[in-house]
Amino acid sequence: MNFSEEAVKPELFGTKDSARLVIQMTDDHDMELMESETAELRERTGGEDWCLAAVPVKDWEQDLTPWPAEPVFGTKPFGAGADVTLRLLTERIIPELAGPERRRLYLCGYSLAGLFALWAGYQTDAFSGIAGVSPSVWYPGWTDFAASGKMRAPAVYLSLGDREHRSRNAVMAKVADAIREQEKLLERDGTPSLLEWNRGNHFVDSDRRVARGIAWLLRRT
Repeated sequence: MNFSEEAVKPELFGTKDSARLVIQMTDDHDMELMESETAELRERTGGEDWCLAAVPVKDWEQDLTPWPAEPVFGTKPFGAGADVTLRLLTERIIPELAGPERRRLYLCGYSLAGLFALWAGYQTDAFSGIAGVSPSVWYPGWTDFAASGKMRAPAVYLSLGDREHRSRNAVMAKVADAIREQEKLLERDGTPSLLEWNRGNHFVDSDRRVARGIAWLLRRT
């Protein structure tokens, strides 16, 4: 059974009837930190209302990647399930969550989910903002893809840890150069964006990093 065939049930946080709906692709680790993430988001938004829908994804290497690629860590190759996942969001999940009162939609994610969020921004104008937080822009072929396309979301938040490029893995060590190139491509497209650098490696404060990205989008748009 693939992602599109599962009975995916997002978990909602914040004000459920808010006109601002944030979609976050999540795994079990993200959900363990959701209480602290949403607490940080409440503090940063100063009492403004929002609804965050945490969408569970079981197979990140398959369901969040836009085209096949050889394994970069471990032995499991990457798939090409991002297109199916995006259709699931736009054709099923978002319509179920976003009635006519929903005026603004946002998409965010961490790591491979951040890559998926950026990729989705090149595919559809459904989102008012995209947050790629510590996104896997090291993904083989990503920079060429981004250079050949145009971001369709009107605002993009990027962030990366200042030690993430210090990896023994030659592919993942390219992440700092890749995110700088991503920033330049957004500037080329005239897309308002922000690139923030966080202290630490990829595994530090993911909850707070995501909350900062969402808060920036909500303030910006």
